[in-house]
Amino acid sequence: MVPLWTAEIRKKLATVADIVAVAIAVSLPWSTSATAILVGLWFFTLVPVLRWDELRREILTPAGGLPVLLVLLGVAGMLWADVTLLERWKGLDSFLKLLAIPLLLVQFHRSERGNWVFAGYLLSCVALLVVTAIVIAVPPLAAKFLHPDNVIVKNAATQSGEFVICIFGLLYLMVGAIEQKRWPLTLVCTALVLVMLGNIFYFSTGRTALVTIFVLFVLLALKIRNIRAIAGLLAMAIILGVIAWMSSPYLRARTEAIQTEAQKYEKTDERTSTGERLEFWKKSIEFIRQAPVIGHGTGSIRALFEKAATGQTGLAGIVAANPHNQTLAVGIQLGVLGIAVLWAMWVAHLMLCRGGCLAAWIGLVIVAQNITGSLFNSHIFDFGQGWTYVIGFGVAGGMILRNRAIAPI
Repeated sequence: MVPLWTAEIRKKLATVADIVAVAIAVSLPWSTSATAILVGLWFFTLVPVLRWDELRREILTPAGGLPVLLVLLGVAGMLWADVTLLERWKGLDSFLKLLAIPLLLVQFHRSERGNWVFAGYLLSCVALLVVTAIVIAVPPLAAKFLHPDNVIVKNAATQSGEFVICIFGLLYLMVGAIEQKRWPLTLVCTALVLVMLGNIFYFSTGRTALVTIFVLFVLLALKIRNIRAIAGLLAMAIILGVIAWMSSPYLRARTEAIQTEAQKYEKTDERTSTGERLEFWKKSIEFIRQAPVIGHGTGSIRALFEKAATGQTGLAGIVAANPHNQTLAVGIQLGVLGIAVLWAMWVAHLMLCRGGCLAAWIGLVIVAQNITGSLFNSHIFDFGQGWTYVIGFGVAGGMILRNRAIAPI
């Protein structure tokens, strides 16, 4: 009998799966629909070339197994959730993307095309930056395509987060290029970093991105361990920060609004972004206190907020399906048990991203950004940020494992 999948067919499918992974990375800054379609295509092209022993190996590691364990807890959580089956399924759907992590670890442990994925993501973000600049510069285009937060797709928080990933990948390349005296690459990296920072500081500021920039800058300083390079980066950061703060009323307004909105939450019932988050967090902590060990079950968040909002007015009367904090979003549904698995997963992913290669740095940036952003949002459960984390870490992790197999440390 002729085998269903010959070696030649498997090789071609593996190549297609790599190309589709690149396409997913390219689509992420632009379209949720395109990304969803490509993820489905990627899955069906990758599965026939997977070997059970390789997949089993990754699932039995903390980096590959803990995401699967968190999904399994989400499945179990459907059993004790006091909501409709549809709500339970919607809750589980937020977890399912994590199953792609061990698949990507296997794929890019074998594949040599991991850098294609990162290059595709960077070029896609650069294209988005260029198109956005053109739209902003041309009033008729701005009137037609520009959103209120000065983006053409998605929102300022998502776009600035995407640019932050690119900025710190480019900074790492820039430091290496300076050490090797590769001046053309240094100039290109510097120009792209400055333009992306300009977009964040003057047009589309995601406040979470500002916090993330600080965290990633500290990590970069610890990573490079070169006093001269650190001093140069610190001087550049201070100069750019001062210039941006002094010259961008938009940046100052976005930043100062946090304190203003928090004060309004304390003194009035006015609805603000910061006030909503504070109200959601207060209620979420109470929900977790009510069912601390295993939570209220998968998909229970909205029902709990609806119950808490009954008879309330103002901010207290707002019904939410997202507490805007990843730890709380997991804790409400799966209790302390779920929170422990979530943080164990993050720690395992950080530990895998040790080392001096570019893939390790990109993986570290993506994991650190996700943890930081998840203090203010439910990034793993969000579509764009969640898939950015899954694809980014999965590819980087697979490349790290491949590098270690070739040159064990």
